[in-house]
Amino acid sequence: MDRTGYDGGYVVGWGTLALINAALAQTKNRSRLGWFLLSLFFGPVATLAILLIGTGGRRRERFMNGPAGASGVSRYDAQLDG
Repeated sequence: MDRTGYDGGYVVGWGTLALINAALAQTKNRSRLGWFLLSLFFGPVATLAILLIGTGGRRRERFMNGPAGASGVSRYDAQLDG
């Protein structure tokens, strides 16, 4: 601790929050690195943004499963229908 009484706790807390935000973004199919970097600058505001955005799951699943077949139904939709 220096003369001002600052011991660097805010830096550690801000970095920890950025790591937590990166993990939270991953659970919502978002970029871990992107949200980590965003969180370094915006901190709790980025946390709120992650919590309010929806997941990108269905869009990503359709992209990963490829284009729709001849029937016009993607493999993802066919799995949902049973």
